[in-house]
Amino acid sequence: MRLAFMGSPDFAVPALRALHGAGHDIAAVYCQPPRPAGRGQAVRPSPVHAAAAALGLAVRTPARLRRDAATQAAFAALDLDAAVVAAYGLILPEAMLAAPKRGCLNIHASLLPRWRGAAPIQAAILAGDAETGITIMQMDAGLDTGPMLLREAVPITAQTTAAGLHDVLAEIGARLVLRALAEAPAPAPQPAEGATYAPKLTREDGRIDWTRDAAALDRRIRALNPWPGTFTTLDGEVLKILAAAPAEGSAAPGTVLDDGLLVAAGSGALRLTRVQAPGRAALDAAAFLRGRRIAPGTRLG
Repeated sequence: MRLAFMGSPDFAVPALRALHGAGHDIAAVYCQPPRPAGRGQAVRPSPVHAAAAALGLAVRTPARLRRDAATQAAFAALDLDAAVVAAYGLILPEAMLAAPKRGCLNIHASLLPRWRGAAPIQAAILAGDAETGITIMQMDAGLDTGPMLLREAVPITAQTTAAGLHDVLAEIGARLVLRALAEAPAPAPQPAEGATYAPKLTREDGRIDWTRDAAALDRRIRALNPWPGTFTTLDGEVLKILAAAPAEGSAAPGTVLDDGLLVAAGSGALRLTRVQAPGRAALDAAAFLRGRRIAPGTRLG
């Protein structure tokens, strides 16, 4: 088929490569414009932009789509069979949704209608869901409200992190969108009940509130790994928490309970197993404590 691909982050790269590898004619790849990134703030293309360039595909990076008649007309002029959208980052106006003969298919990282919105992977872990998955959806003018074409579920375990779940779901999405294009399954409306929304995350979402129970804090650390990451403060400095595990313990929230970074929560305690101090490498707790003793009774946060 003659396709456009619309995506920006790492999550979308496996789908782009799968569509190209399957022999589809990808007329154009749409990505977010290159932006400053990293410590040096050098301007970098998005992961999809870099992957598309490596495949020799034409890349377009409009800063906006709405109220941009020229961009909309250029998209329509591609004469597409379909467009595949995966975490693109811009909302498609109705004129673009209607331009391809088979419309626009979205690879969404949840079991819709649960966790519509910007951060479905993290939201599912934060909420303690037993499973999540991929939904291939026929896009409409709403926010992740279109009819469903295919779904596949995966379990969320007590060890699941957003980083690991992201990679699993990205590969499933690539496989399912190939099926959706080949099989043209009948669209099914999303259930009227059970819709939830996963808002965009901010850096502040990663601040640990020690008054919460240990199980919720464990989910937050796993859900926000790698971004925005979770952190507390120690002696006025930020201490990143990269991994932890719920444990038994009781004291005022945020109190260090032993010599091994066991910290009291609102209910139970959290054993910090991997941390990172400002300007330092990430370390397992034992290695971190060899260079910096944190006495029992110290308060974090």
